[in-house]
Amino acid sequence: MSVTVRVPAKVNVQLAVGAARPDGFHGLANVFLAVGLHDEITVTLAGELRVTCEGPDAGQVPLDRTNLAARAAEALAARYGRTPDVHLHIVKDIPVAGGMAGGSADGAGALVACDALWGTNASRDELLGICAELGSDVPFSLVGGAALGTGRGEKLTALEVGGTFHWVFAMAERGLSTPAVFREFDRLGEGLDIPEPVASQELLGALAKGDPDALAAAVSNDLQPAALSLFPELADTLAAGRAAGALTALVSGSGPTTAFLARDRESASKVAEALLASGTCRSVRQASGPAPGATVI
Repeated sequence: MSVTVRVPAKVNVQLAVGAARPDGFHGLANVFLAVGLHDEITVTLAGELRVTCEGPDAGQVPLDRTNLAARAAEALAARYGRTPDVHLHIVKDIPVAGGMAGGSADGAGALVACDALWGTNASRDELLGICAELGSDVPFSLVGGAALGTGRGEKLTALEVGGTFHWVFAMAERGLSTPAVFREFDRLGEGLDIPEPVASQELLGALAKGDPDALAAAVSNDLQPAALSLFPELADTLAAGRAAGALTALVSGSGPTTAFLARDRESASKVAEALLASGTCRSVRQASGPAPGATVI
């Protein structure tokens, strides 16, 4: 027996970051949009827990119990008093270490797949609770669509989206550590009064209307200056996308993937071609959103 689950990538159309909290985390107002780049996680009964992976950059994916898919299987098994004896096979299509929640997607996908395979019939709230324990982005990978994440990003409120948004993503030549980007955010903000993070009403309205021009005017990422400080070459990629006609350009999450909003599918194709020709990135991908969350296929 086996179960396969498809899980989407995400782009942060707003990432407002507060000052570091006593627990080391930062308060966030994180507006997620799921997009149609997917990983697929297949879970099969086995004699022991093991992880395998194929796809672009699969060699960068940990295959031990630090992998979020393995941790998800262990967490669900522990809750229901069983052993996590499954083979988790991940087919990667979400960029690895790219700020698009690929690892989080694998955790959410494994959780849904194990629940279906084992017949544990965990409630949605139970699954979301386990997701929140696994990581701040994992709950959104489960639900997909569009949502506002508060707290450290794990407390979700579903958002209305009135249309389809077309994106181009440029993959960088090297990775960026999310903890390092947050440390740089703290360093750059030292001595400054950092406001409490709140969602932009203009941005939420643009999503609800499905208006790409209004969304382009409202997107923001408080981690972008830190990402650019650690990886200055990303500024060239952002500039190349804007010059190619993107409505807006931003670093996706903590980076190093950069995201470009286009008016329609044809415009996105032109931006993608120009970015690839610019020599400022390793590869490009097109995707539209919103996309559904973790889904058994």
